Amino acid sequence: MKSIAIIGLGLIGGSMAKAVKSNSCITVIGWNRNQSVLQTALKDGAIDKAWDKKGKLYTELVIIALPPAATLSFLEENAHLIGEGVMVSDVCGVKTRITAECEKICLEHGLEFIGGHPMAGKERGGYFNTDRALFEGASYIITPTERTTQRAIMAMKELAEVIKIRSITVTEPEQHDKMIAFTSQLPHVLAGAYVKSPSCTSRKGFSAGSYMDVSRVATADEKLWTELFLQNRENLCNEIDILIKNLVDYRDAIKSCDRQALEALIKQSSEIKKRDNL
Repeated sequence: MKSIAIIGLGLIGGSMAKAVKSNSCITVIGWNRNQSVLQTALKDGAIDKAWDKKGKLYTELVIIALPPAATLSFLEENAHLIGEGVMVSDVCGVKTRITAECEKICLEHGLEFIGGHPMAGKERGGYFNTDRALFEGASYIITPTERTTQRAIMAMKELAEVIKIRSITVTEPEQHDKMIAFTSQLPHVLAGAYVKSPSCTSRKGFSAGSYMDVSRVATADEKLWTELFLQNRENLCNEIDILIKNLVDYRDAIKSCDRQALEALIKQSSEIKKRDNL
């Protein structure tokens, strides 16, 4: 790969640009709505040049590093400005709707779409929190469809290697959303619910690692995560229902002083986690 364009230079897009420039000789073209961020990225050397939308964008791969709705809007408004045959991917945390709609737009304009989701991030977003090592050791999920070519899959694998991804998971968009509801979205719901306890305001001096582990992602971007939750609401609500049932089991055993039931619940959870770490 000789060149890549990154649309949106927030935490994910900016970090990806920095990672590509740090680890390869690939030319990075950038676009960002905020011009001051774009100029900072140029000054930092995170990108080689800026795209101003005044001419066609010719590159091998375009990564749209925007939230779901903004990803769709960008493609709808600008697909005609991307050179024919270019491969396009996203970084969205939901895939079913995004993959279907982006693929449709790309097909209409002679482009090829392949869904992507790098499993990395921070509590705080924006270009000024970017990190060239953000993706090192992380996993990258790609969601090809029956229309996806081997060329697109290989391009995504090459990108993953350049930014030092540890593993690539290839799956269907629907399976991605089912699993992400559990591994990513449910923990954000749990953290948000957890810190709403009145005890949270008095926790200083009484908290350590356990509090930090559970509450870490409570500082989520409310607009982004509302969008992600609603787009995956069926899968996420199913996981919330399972969590509620499990919490009720613990509460009932504790409330009734049922030592045997409580020990069994704790042991079951411990064994599941131990197997998970194998």
